[in-house]
Amino acid sequence: MAKSKNVFFCTECGNEVLRWQGQCPACGAWNTIVERPSEPKSKVPKSASGRREGGFGFAHPRLIGEVEATDELRFETGMRELDRVLGGGAVKGSLVLVGGAPGIGKSTLMLQICDSLCRFANVLYVSGEESERQIKLRAERLRVRGERLYLLAETNLENILSAVDELKPDVLIVDSIQTLYNGDLTTSPGSVGQVKDCTLALMNVAKGQGITVFVIGHVNKEGSIAGPKVLEHMVDCVLYFEGEQQTTYRILRAAKNRFGATNEIGVFEMADTGLSEVPNPSEMLLEGRPTNTPGTCVTCAMEGIRPVLAEVQALLTPTSSSMPRRMASGVDFNRTMLLLAVLEKRGGLLVHTCDAYVNVVGGLELEEPAVDLAAVLALASSFRDKPVPGDLAAIGEVGLTGELRSVNALNQRLSEVHRLGFAKCIVPARCGKVTVPDGLQLIKVHNIREALAAVL
Repeated sequence: MAKSKNVFFCTECGNEVLRWQGQCPACGAWNTIVERPSEPKSKVPKSASGRREGGFGFAHPRLIGEVEATDELRFETGMRELDRVLGGGAVKGSLVLVGGAPGIGKSTLMLQICDSLCRFANVLYVSGEESERQIKLRAERLRVRGERLYLLAETNLENILSAVDELKPDVLIVDSIQTLYNGDLTTSPGSVGQVKDCTLALMNVAKGQGITVFVIGHVNKEGSIAGPKVLEHMVDCVLYFEGEQQTTYRILRAAKNRFGATNEIGVFEMADTGLSEVPNPSEMLLEGRPTNTPGTCVTCAMEGIRPVLAEVQALLTPTSSSMPRRMASGVDFNRTMLLLAVLEKRGGLLVHTCDAYVNVVGGLELEEPAVDLAAVLALASSFRDKPVPGDLAAIGEVGLTGELRSVNALNQRLSEVHRLGFAKCIVPARCGKVTVPDGLQLIKVHNIREALAAVL
């Protein structure tokens, strides 16, 4: 019996190295090199269907002019919020990865769309975590009939591919990729090699046979998909299901999409009967907003092509410590430190003597600089203990010299601000030509000092 050989690999990107080292030379991640037994290479093709031998099934290279370039075939999933995130519906022959923390609602979402998909397509739902009876009971609770829905409780990759060859479904759902394993490899399910090999086989099924494949993946404690980073590069679309388990709202975000816009979001609410869509997330995020209270300001962020109103809250409290505490939730921490420095240097507020806390209500992650002005006004409002007017919204990027810079899609943002009933909006003076809705007062300022004088 041949002696097994151990190799070292990176858990982030899957790169193999000769010996252990602190930093991966491929992706630069620290403390991600681990040891595992080497995996034997597959010697002979396993199937005559082109799954192993031909990949996508194209044997010879062709001139680009000979390739048919028709538009991709899309179909609706029955969830408008999911269709929005996917770019207008699921694409035939695409491979979609849905990631999220355990218990967030990934399996519920996939099972719910089966009710609509089964009206015009055959759907194969493969689960490596639940038995067929458990899936049936959950489907009854979610009121999913699915007359053309087929269930398979299996973790062996070859058995799953054989079932696909026999049934030839239009849609394949795999729950989850970390439970599948290829018997040719000696490592356990969920390892880097197993995840890469199983995903590659599913990609060949999607591209070679034109089957739309949804794959569920768990996330690690850092919030990224568990397994090698190359997994996200192999699929066509990466969706992240976000939200706190203590709250009922869930946000589906597109981190990668080859067939649509990225950073698009869909909002759902978890109930006893499953997930229900939230067509107007702005109203949801502003629900219960306090009035005449210092430390809060509303802004409008663009999530993909959708304008979303969100409430930015700030709290400044005097501290006796030489190192004031700083915390940020929903906004970038380093960006918050930058705004605090600008507020002190250019705004004249001694915030270095205070602990600072910034939070975006509703669990939304705001990454674009258009929320800078709202964060500055919320911080100044808390510092001076004077409330920002409840009918005012703030949009603008703050520079290091305290100047306000214009943002993109300002017309769409102003329309959403007006639709939600706000009477005033403070924007940068150099915003170009904009269309102001009737009844909305536009306050144009050049820097944060003018903004503070106009609002507080």
